[in-house]
Amino acid sequence: PRLRRRLIRPHFTAPNALSILCGMDERDSPITKRQLGIVLAALGLVGFLAILAVDIIDAGRQGGIGPAQRLALAAMVALAIIGLTLTRRGDAPA
Repeated sequence: PRLRRRLIRPHFTAPNALSILCGMDERDSPITKRQLGIVLAALGLVGFLAILAVDIIDAGRQGGIGPAQRLALAAMVALAIIGLTLTRRGDAPA
């Protein structure tokens, strides 16, 4: 007799499908607020120093730091401050 093959279809629910698509498993730990804060603070500091370095490297130009650079410097300082406040929040998932 002929054997019939049954297709086994996984049971997809919204959280299950999302975790499969994202590649996360239930055992994977999410990023914590402390880790996110460290990353944001580091990005803010590196961005701030990079913007200043661009102005120092291009020292022959007149005018100093312009309005766009001031806005970018302020954004990097804000990013670093947000990151530093998140580091104090502990190991709760972000």
